[in-house]
Amino acid sequence: MNGGAPGRAVLVERPGVHRLVECPCPEPGRGEVLVRVAAAGICLSDREVYEGRRAPGYVRYPVVPGHEWSGTVEAVGPGVDPALLGRPCVAEGFRRCGTCERCRCGETSLCTAGYAETGFTEPGAFADWLLVPARLLHLLPEDADLRAAALLEPAAVVAAAVRAGRPRPGERIAVVGAGTLGLLAVQWLAAHSPADLAVVDPRAARADRARGFGATRALDPAAASAAQGEFDLVVETAGAPPTAASSCLLARRGGRVVLTGMFAEGATGIDPVHLSVSQLELRSVFGASSAAWADAVRAFASGLLDPAPLITHEFPLDGFAEALALVGGGDPEVGKVLLRP
Repeated sequence: MNGGAPGRAVLVERPGVHRLVECPCPEPGRGEVLVRVAAAGICLSDREVYEGRRAPGYVRYPVVPGHEWSGTVEAVGPGVDPALLGRPCVAEGFRRCGTCERCRCGETSLCTAGYAETGFTEPGAFADWLLVPARLLHLLPEDADLRAAALLEPAAVVAAAVRAGRPRPGERIAVVGAGTLGLLAVQWLAAHSPADLAVVDPRAARADRARGFGATRALDPAAASAAQGEFDLVVETAGAPPTAASSCLLARRGGRVVLTGMFAEGATGIDPVHLSVSQLELRSVFGASSAAWADAVRAFASGLLDPAPLITHEFPLDGFAEALALVGGGDPEVGKVLLRP
């Protein structure tokens, strides 16, 4: 037995209904670790879960949300190396099987064994304690800033986009969207020495903030229309109805476009004529593979990636409702919102 104290968790019983529950400290089973959660980020997908807007099959109620998190290993189950005890960590969210064809090819976020993900179909990190398979852990330096490390999940998505986009020094790059993913992408892409790194966002304050992360200029949608065809690489992060199509228009002939935003039904379609005659290379990103997670953790540990400036608000677990209301509320002063158990 690990002897941990009882904990609390934010339980979403069904769309629109949640409560803070007390629960015994879970015991890790074979191959599992028990993590004391240090911080957990709230993103728009968590709001979708709460409001009942997540696609069927990608959530299972009742659920404890929280897929962006960091913490410390407090106990290990049978078959797990006890040297993990006390180590700061994050972990991949997808409960991939590791044996299907996609997993064996390294595309672990595309596991064909069935969708299962921490915070959506499995208990998440809006809680004091979290159980995760030890095979999904990524260890952090002993002195890691665990507040900032809670953003390594979106950072891993950005790492997947960078892998797909293959930026090269001296290229002209555009990032569409200046939310969490967009600003992390700017910070990462700036390290590749682009000749131009533009950020497109209708919110002037958010786009201007990107300059502090390494952007060379900020464009509103009207200015972006005048810049169509200028960019070697376009990384789309917004997931807004028009941004997949508009991102393709920003790319030069023979350019590359990577879509990382999660689009809803009804989004504007990409013009297939433009796609073919411009000979664009188009990639999409769904989550992050194990390799992308490893990239993100290395970039964070080396100081190349610093998510801390994105954090603007922190709440205890019993402030979940107030914290959730800030996310996606349209206030440009709201960046990443954390829950701190």
